[in-house]
Amino acid sequence: MNTGGVIGLGGIGGGVAQCLQRSGQLSAIYDVRAEAAANVPGAPPMSATPRDLAAASDCVLIAVLNGAQTIAVLDGPDGVLAAGKPGQMVILLSTIAMADLEAAQKLCSAVGVILLDCGVTNGPKSGQNGLICLAGGSDADLAAAKPIFDGFAQQVIHMGGPGAGMAAKIARNTTYFGCMRAGYEGAVIARNYGVDLDQLTMALAGDPNSGGGLEGALSMVKRPDPEGDPAETKLREYFQMLMIKDLEVAIAEAARFGARLPMVELIKENALSTSGLEYPLGQPIDG
Repeated sequence: MNTGGVIGLGGIGGGVAQCLQRSGQLSAIYDVRAEAAANVPGAPPMSATPRDLAAASDCVLIAVLNGAQTIAVLDGPDGVLAAGKPGQMVILLSTIAMADLEAAQKLCSAVGVILLDCGVTNGPKSGQNGLICLAGGSDADLAAAKPIFDGFAQQVIHMGGPGAGMAAKIARNTTYFGCMRAGYEGAVIARNYGVDLDQLTMALAGDPNSGGGLEGALSMVKRPDPEGDPAETKLREYFQMLMIKDLEVAIAEAARFGARLPMVELIKENALSTSGLEYPLGQPIDG
C-alpha cells in the first residue's frame, strides 16, 4: 500500500493530497469540482471518475461530505469498486452515520476490497501532516495501511475493529461541541464583566500535564469579529454546517439504541450562538 488516490479535495482531502504529493505517494486525485485541483499544486491530472482513480492507486482515500456522497463514489459503473481490484484498500476519512458506514462496508466486502473507517481531527493542519486519525479495522489491515498513514498523518490511534473509528469520531465530536457550548455560556459571564478571553483560556488550560485542559471550549467565541471580513464569515458558516451535520449523526446513532442526547439536541437548536455567529463578538452577550 504505497500509493494513494484522494477523492474529495476540500479542507481535509486537499491537505491529505498535498502531504502525499510531498512524500511521492500521490497517484491520483478526483473531485466533482474541476477547480479543486488547484488545492494540490503539482498533483497528477484530475481523474475522470472515481473508477479511474482507483485503477491507478494502491489505496483510495475518501474525504467527501456525507454518507450519500461516500456511497456514490464507491458504487456504480464509475465508482471506486468498479475498478475490480480485490485486496485494494479504501480509507474513509469522512464522518458519516454508522448505517451509511455499514452499507459501504457491505459494498466493499462483496468485491474483496478492505475498508478502514478513519475519523480525523486537527483538520486545519491536514496539509502539514497534522491529522490525528481515529482508525477502525483489524491489526493486519492497519499494519498494511501504515505506509499511507505515514505519508499524511501525525498520529494514528487504533480505536478497535471495523466501525470503531467512526464511532469514536462521532463520540469525540459530541464531546467537543458540548465543550463549545459550555465555552459560549461561560463567555456570557466573562464578556459582560470585562474578562480577557486570552487570560481565561490560560486559566482553562491549567497544568498541561494534568490532561484536564479545556482551552478548546473557547475555540469559536474567541475568533475575531466577522463583520467586514467575508473570509471569516464564510469560515464560521462552513464550520456551523459541519457541526450541525455531525450533531445530527450523533442524535441518530443514539436513537438506534433507544437513547436521547438532550445536550446535543440543545446545541443543535442553538447552533448559531454555539459557533459564535449569533452575536457580534466584540460586544457583551447574553444567553
